[in-house]
Amino acid sequence: MTSMSGWLLAGLLASAAVQASEPVRIEIDSFDRVDGAPIRQLAFWFKAPGAAPSAPAVLLLHGCGGPYGRSGQLSERMRDYAALLNAEGLHALVTDSFTPRGEREICTQKVGTRKVTQLNRRRDALGALAWLAVQPGVAPDRLGVMGWSNGGSNVLAATNLAHPEVRNAPVKASFAVAFYPGCEDEVRRGYKPVAPLLMLLGGADDWTPPQPCEAMAQASAAPRPEVVVYPGVYHGFDGTSRLNLLRDVPNGVNPGQGVHVGGDPAARAASRERMLSFVRDAAALR
Repeated sequence: MTSMSGWLLAGLLASAAVQASEPVRIEIDSFDRVDGAPIRQLAFWFKAPGAAPSAPAVLLLHGCGGPYGRSGQLSERMRDYAALLNAEGLHALVTDSFTPRGEREICTQKVGTRKVTQLNRRRDALGALAWLAVQPGVAPDRLGVMGWSNGGSNVLAATNLAHPEVRNAPVKASFAVAFYPGCEDEVRRGYKPVAPLLMLLGGADDWTPPQPCEAMAQASAAPRPEVVVYPGVYHGFDGTSRLNLLRDVPNGVNPGQGVHVGGDPAARAASRERMLSFVRDAAALR
């Protein structure tokens, strides 16, 4: 767990703005199937300009609101993180698990009634990793997964060897980062990591609280996940929006009372620095 002074100091550090180039829009076969045919998931491919001939790549997994902003274009978060990774020499792939299944968001659906489940999303992620592994210029042994909220839970589901589909997958992640995931499902199953995992959590998060993730990490097999909790911040702390109470979200610590979501500048800066440091080490960039 990071110290208060550590993440406050990081929050004061200035960082250069980066901007993602326009991605190539593609379709990728999921390992999920309907009537015997694979789901074709939408995806956006950000190749890193000037990357090494064999460079790492990271799969970016959206949250319950989907990968798009209000304009209908790829969200600021997805573009921003793709740009950060591209600047480090890593390719980035953003996938869309919802549109091919007729959904726009699942935040307002109760857990247990959601039409797109972690089973669906795990199969999407494994299919995307298999696609990445055969792309020219991609190092198949240096593939990462990174996700936020429901996408962070997707990271856990796609890197847990307790799932037979993960154990038997032809391509597995070699490192993983999860921002404020819901960890309860993997706590119940038991988390057996396929690769090093970093979890970045909000200490005041009342949507996906940090305690189950801390318990999961403590009980995990090696390599034991790294956990960083940013005190006093809420769900979505790495974003730029002001803190809001979302009353139409039925899940969370206090069901029916809504959840708080909003960015925190210090935690945003500190978590990005921690994420980039972890990725540099895990992807053997230094």
